[in-house]
Amino acid sequence: MSLDTAYERGKALSEQVNPGMEDALAARYDALVPGLSRMVVEVPYGTFYTRGVVDEKTRLLATIAALAALGGHTRPQLKVNIANARAVGASREEVCEIIYQMTLYGGFPAMINAMNAAIEVFEAEDE
Repeated sequence: MSLDTAYERGKALSEQVNPGMEDALAARYDALVPGLSRMVVEVPYGTFYTRGVVDEKTRLLATIAALAALGGHTRPQLKVNIANARAVGASREEVCEIIYQMTLYGGFPAMINAMNAAIEVFEAEDE
């Protein structure tokens, strides 16, 4: 089956990396903003993440870098993307090095907050 639309491509990828994400978003947000869950699947996942120019690990490491530089308010998204990066083969060392490099762009507090998020993901992996 060919995945011709951005939504179809996004749905396939989101179910692969975050099973049930659209349903969880719909349950939480769609009553307030109808269609928000579909938009999240279609736009970032189906339009941006499925371009095929960079591999999934590289894309996730770039996402971790951006979220780390943005600071502590991105912690929930950072943890999801760290877990996803680990699932596609990124080592703990690679994740931590990417976060460490963001000290130059987001500052020490942003790096420490991101490192703490990574530690929480690693601890969950070890349980």
